[in-house]
Amino acid sequence: MLRIASEGLGAHQVWLDAIGNNISNVNTYKPTSENAFQVQYPIFQADSTGGVRVTGIAEGDPNGRMVSMPDNPLADANGYVRAPDEDLSAQMGDLIMAQRGFQASVSVTKTAQDVYQAAIAIGQK
Repeated sequence: MLRIASEGLGAHQVWLDAIGNNISNVNTYKPTSENAFQVQYPIFQADSTGGVRVTGIAEGDPNGRMVSMPDNPLADANGYVRAPDEDLSAQMGDLIMAQRGFQASVSVTKTAQDVYQAAIAIGQK
């Protein structure tokens, strides 16, 4: 039980880190000659023992979105810059799910510790 909860904690931490990176780069603009910031999406896989592991990180579209910002110093001759192809509301939804999953794994860990401590106390009597 602790191993599965630990794997869940690790997986949710990777997800939270990716979301934090994505949100912090939502307003990262690049010249049109460069790739846009690529949103990160962790790839999870269930293992045969009921746990989960991160098998990789998928990245979003390097072309991003073309945004008209003629006052931006990075803008091309037509006034465009590249922005990440990122939906902030979807990232916030993912953030809530990742936080809840992390909290659930913490709760399982705490419950398992309490059960193990109770078993040890019974064994000591």
